[in-house]
Amino acid sequence: MARFFIDRPVFAWVLAILTMLAGVMSLFNLPVSQYPTISPTTITISARYPGASAKTVEDSVTQVIEQNMTGLDYLRYLSSSSDAFGNATITLTFDSEADPDIAQVQVQNKLQLALTSLPMEVQNQGIVVNKSNTAFLMVVAVYSEDPDFTENDIGDFVVTNIQDPISRVTGVGQVQAFGAQYAMRVWLDPFKLTQFNLTAIDVANAISEQNAQVSSGQLGAAPAQEGQLLNATISSASRLSSVEEFQNIILKSDASGSNVYLKDVARVERGAESYDIRGQYNGFPASGLGISLGTGANALETANAVKERLEQLSATFPEGLQIAYPFETTPFVKASIQEVVKTLLEAILLVFLIMYLFLQNFRATIIPTIAVPVVLLGTFAILYATGFSVNTLTMFAMVLAIGLLVDDAIVVVENVERVMHEDGLEPKEATKKSMGQITGALIGVGLTLSAVFVPMAFMSGSTGVIYRQFSITIVAAMTLSVLVAIILTPALCATLLKKGDAELLEKKGFFGWFNRKFDAMTAGYETGVAKLLKRTGRMLVVFLAMSAGAGWLFMNLPTSFLPDEDQGTVFSMAILPPNSTQEQTEKTLEKMRDFYLVDEKDNVKSVFSVAGFSFAGQGQNMGMAFIGLKDWSQREAPGADAASITGRAMGYFSTIKEALVFAFAPPAIQELGNSTGFDFYLQDSLNKGHDALVAAQGQLLGMAAQNPKLVGVRPNGQADAPMYKVNIDHVKLRALDVSINDVNQILSAAWGGAYINDYIDRGRVKKVMMQSDAEYRMQPKDFDSWYVRNSKGEMVPFSAFASGEWTYGSPLLQRFDGLPAMNIQGGAAPGVSTGEAMAEIEAMVEKLPEGFTVNWNGISYEERLSGNQAPMLYALSILVVFLVLAALYESWSVPFAVVLVVPLGVLGAVLAVMTRSMDNDVFFQVSLLTTVGLATKNAILIVEFAKDYYEKGAGLIEATLHAVRVRLRPIIMTSLAFGLGVVPLAISSGVGSAGQNAVGTGVLGGMISATILGIFFVPIFFVVVERLFDRRARKESEAELSETNPKPAQQSE
Repeated sequence: MARFFIDRPVFAWVLAILTMLAGVMSLFNLPVSQYPTISPTTITISARYPGASAKTVEDSVTQVIEQNMTGLDYLRYLSSSSDAFGNATITLTFDSEADPDIAQVQVQNKLQLALTSLPMEVQNQGIVVNKSNTAFLMVVAVYSEDPDFTENDIGDFVVTNIQDPISRVTGVGQVQAFGAQYAMRVWLDPFKLTQFNLTAIDVANAISEQNAQVSSGQLGAAPAQEGQLLNATISSASRLSSVEEFQNIILKSDASGSNVYLKDVARVERGAESYDIRGQYNGFPASGLGISLGTGANALETANAVKERLEQLSATFPEGLQIAYPFETTPFVKASIQEVVKTLLEAILLVFLIMYLFLQNFRATIIPTIAVPVVLLGTFAILYATGFSVNTLTMFAMVLAIGLLVDDAIVVVENVERVMHEDGLEPKEATKKSMGQITGALIGVGLTLSAVFVPMAFMSGSTGVIYRQFSITIVAAMTLSVLVAIILTPALCATLLKKGDAELLEKKGFFGWFNRKFDAMTAGYETGVAKLLKRTGRMLVVFLAMSAGAGWLFMNLPTSFLPDEDQGTVFSMAILPPNSTQEQTEKTLEKMRDFYLVDEKDNVKSVFSVAGFSFAGQGQNMGMAFIGLKDWSQREAPGADAASITGRAMGYFSTIKEALVFAFAPPAIQELGNSTGFDFYLQDSLNKGHDALVAAQGQLLGMAAQNPKLVGVRPNGQADAPMYKVNIDHVKLRALDVSINDVNQILSAAWGGAYINDYIDRGRVKKVMMQSDAEYRMQPKDFDSWYVRNSKGEMVPFSAFASGEWTYGSPLLQRFDGLPAMNIQGGAAPGVSTGEAMAEIEAMVEKLPEGFTVNWNGISYEERLSGNQAPMLYALSILVVFLVLAALYESWSVPFAVVLVVPLGVLGAVLAVMTRSMDNDVFFQVSLLTTVGLATKNAILIVEFAKDYYEKGAGLIEATLHAVRVRLRPIIMTSLAFGLGVVPLAISSGVGSAGQNAVGTGVLGGMISATILGIFFVPIFFVVVERLFDRRARKESEAELSETNPKPAQQSE
């Protein structure tokens, strides 16, 4: 094949140009993302049971739905929560193999079976099934510095005019509104009601009757009488639309013509539908939207589409309303991908310089450089064809691939030059002869490097997705690289090289000095290897010790999933003691806000705080803030990164006594949860009951607080709180002739707020809500103000049949896989990996009473999965390399000699990562595999030549020394080229540098040790293995030993 193209250089060029064209075209169409869709498919079911307690919701809604969720394909686990606001949320997590659409349909079908068993109130509210990630893609804040706007005005504007258009944008999953739209609020006064002998039920009925829409048909509708000349629609009652109309609803009238109107017993106003969540942006009243990404959607495209839509909508905003993005992930993605592109260019430049140093002539250096764009662009074309995206991972893989692909071209050019020099041939003839020598080695190298990365593609879970990005990119680049080395490079060598180029020794100046030094080094190296070959036994002991050391160090590396990046945002969360009010929460949030906007003003751009909402649930005692940091270019100073800011914030927050306040940075992959660290459910597997579970959680948190390896371990939920229980005496009810239904209706309307029906507000349908005015529902004694009418028409006070007492109950109940559980989150102390922290947690749970188990969730589940797969992955890769080589060389001995090099590379990689105190994470595993590939590649180059000379009849030692001398220069050159190619990754410090460092450090360390140790050990392995397996070699060594003074090894040329 090479000969064919050496004679047809134009044809080779045409193929290269076509490949590059395909690459350029696919670059424009490739989707860009930070990480590929890593998170498993999640489907959420949300239902509402207004006014119900958490226990009621759990028993009547959550459990009913959970029990029907059976027979779903690929279901991994399901978790659920029921809260005191009547919300039930069931989240089903599927394996990444599951198709989100099919999963959603299956869940909906199963939900259909559960619907009939749910309370009517729940069915009326509607049940929503969503396929979406739980984490926010971005948060949009709408605020106003104009004092005329209240929070309610802004909330109504956001929900009415912004929420719907945004939720229709392609790629948007769920949209959580921080605020509520207007509702017609009817605030009842119990004393006035009783005065007119009315109850809340009468008010509700009057509103339903008089705020109604009736379809009254038409005048002259078909079939009509003959000769009818009129046809018109009849309109009668329609929905009310103003406060005045509602105030004038008649509740009661008598024969004398006197009426009781709604305004006589209640205050009517346009208020908010819900007062649970209140937002502030930098201290100004605000409302906002938390936008989650739909499953399988592209983050960058979705975020851009949302911004574009908001841009269009903002044209019609009232004067004074402004939009801000307190939290968004896209600037980080863009910036980090730009960083990797910069790194890519730096790598290409460094590689060029190294080649120029060794080849010492511009024409020869240009040849491998031409291979770079051809292979990289070709790889983009393959990524596009296989449906992958441009993301940080594929870009890292590209940087790794540069070093690999230049290697092949260097091997070709270097060998052609050597043949020209030694045999004095013309470039064309030299190229033909040279290709005959090395085509086998090229294919071998290409196959082994691909073989290392192929098994990665078959791993499961999120790590599998990450591995696949590397695997496809590197295998594609390797394959193309070998093809370029066989097709394009020889054609270029034959046409571009001149005969005089190969005369290295006559060079003057720097190059001459470099060559003389290098030759002296080669001679020294050769005598060194000759000495070592006489002491093979001792060297093998050294090798075994090094391998054991590498293994031990590797086992003791702390593990984690992915390095944490500074993404330009920080979250803070406040949890106040149970039963705290919104007012107290807002005061705590104010302290939090002041810390960020005053103490950290150099680093912080904005704070969007939301009272009543947090990642741990909703409630008056919850609050959170999204803190936007300034651009990375303004935060170059040490201590200005997200991790340092959260550290200082935690220090300050620990002085806030009235609440638990946390600061945490978003995790590397947002889709896998909201915080870094670990995440698990403590499950009550034996159903010991709520109190036992709370006690176990308390015991676990107590142990965790004492443990120096753990930090910020917190319940991601709500503690039990005092509750007021109303006991109704049914005997007295019967005696007083009062209907229990009336009692329940009045209770839920007065305290819970009743939704009656809808009204029209400026052309949009909104709700009519009725509730007791605030002053009549603040204290337990306020129950005495409320009356019920019995069947004789008498007003009976609540105190006649009801009594109250204080009890304890939970405002938020969680379940995991259908059993009661508590969600707990936390992090590892600085210098401790999440893997160690997880092991600590498991050890602590062992000490709890029996029946309590740990269930890892979200990112922790993924980390467990990836950790368990790694050893199998390495073993499989090395086995595949061994088999590929065995097939190539038609022998079992050669691949054995090659595979022995692997521990030498691992040693370097582990040492490098340890000295920079990094963890054994997914990126490190990728860099280890790359190291395996590189170590074997150097070994192949030596072994291939040694075997060749040995088979032509040279002595074993002689053949080995010859191969060592001939191959040293290309090995040092390719290793330097590759090593310098990853240096920019290892030392990068810009946006997203944590991931770059993780890949670069491991590869660089492994590269250095595999090369330096490899060039000495490979010859030893080859000689030892040949003596074990080969009869001729054994006879030779026996002959050497029988001569009392062994003759020195021949210096063959």
